Amino acid sequence: MRSVIWIVLLFVVAVVAASTLGTNDGLVTLYWRGWRTDFSLNLFVILLAAACGVLVIAAQAIHALVSLPRRAGEWRALRRERAAQSALRESLTEYFGARFGRARKAAQKALAVAEDTPTLAADNDFRVLGELLAAGSLHRLQDRTGRDETLLRAMKAARQSSGPRIAEEATRLLGAEWALDDRDAPGALEKLAALPPGAARRTHALRLRLKAARMARQPLEALHTARLLAKHQAFSPLVAQSLLRSLAAETLEGAHDVQQLRRLWGQIDAADRRDPQVVARAAHRAVQLDAAEEAQHWLRPFWDRLSELAREDREALALALIEARRGIAAEWLPRLESAAQSHGHEPAVVAAVGMVFAERQLWGKARRLLEQAAMAPALPARTRRIAWRQLAELAREQSDEARAVECERAAAAVD
Repeated sequence: MRSVIWIVLLFVVAVVAASTLGTNDGLVTLYWRGWRTDFSLNLFVILLAAACGVLVIAAQAIHALVSLPRRAGEWRALRRERAAQSALRESLTEYFGARFGRARKAAQKALAVAEDTPTLAADNDFRVLGELLAAGSLHRLQDRTGRDETLLRAMKAARQSSGPRIAEEATRLLGAEWALDDRDAPGALEKLAALPPGAARRTHALRLRLKAARMARQPLEALHTARLLAKHQAFSPLVAQSLLRSLAAETLEGAHDVQQLRRLWGQIDAADRRDPQVVARAAHRAVQLDAAEEAQHWLRPFWDRLSELAREDREALALALIEARRGIAAEWLPRLESAAQSHGHEPAVVAAVGMVFAERQLWGKARRLLEQAAMAPALPARTRRIAWRQLAELAREQSDEARAVECERAAAAVD
């Protein structure tokens, strides 16, 4: 198509030239020191155009000759830049190929060439990338001293960048990840804390913070971080629920007195305080700290809506109430009777109701429930032993020592 257009233009030029110059009878006369020269107008135009072309070519030739040193310098700089880029690509290839010694050497070569190249010497991102590749290779080679020195140079170069702080954020994230590999949780948390708010809420940064908090034995911080990750859908719902429950329980287990337990209970997320499994663990810890009344206070709202919960949640709440039954108030009795009627087929609920009745010395109501609990193989061994001992106590209340001894033997035989 292009050749057709050029042919058409050539024909147009030929037609225009024939129509304008073919009938041109003009003359051009030149006088020089007594000499006179006559030219046809057509020849003069052709000569003038040729002279202009010669002048333009001469000017370009002179410019090319004068600019030759500059262009030679640009050509050498371009070769160095290409060599630096090639060394950097080689470093990346070697790094991902797990040849870390070669990757480090290639990265150092790229940085050395970049220092002699004006366009790359001012490119902080290139320097940061080269230093990070060298630092990553040293980390894989277990050269922590060299890695830290190289990482500091990368951070210095990243701070000198006038654009977005992406290079600095990348340097801090890599430093935090390497600190975790070294089991240096405080160092990782320090680097993550220096991130700007936007970068700190990225999924990868939150994962690193979660790992560092767990490594540093800061379960409350880990719990808050895991909650953010769950909101970002970084885990499947089942994994997120299991992780949050585990961290909440670990947080509450760290309480050394009732005041600290209450403070931690107020610091965890409201969603965790509505989780029956977490409440059950909190009640267990409260009982261990001689705060059974506090445990009963936390358990009471869930027993008011026991039918709305899943069976495993009811079991956890029932086992927690067994531990927290000491000194339980009479106001619990109506809700427990209702629970026994609605969930009499669940051994944990039956055991909890029977032991609370026994705690209130309602032996007539407690006996049948305790017998069911003592014979239920699905219950934990500790719960079954408690049920047998409660039956032994009931037998002694009724002056039936033989029955009491039999129940004690049964309790001892539970494993």
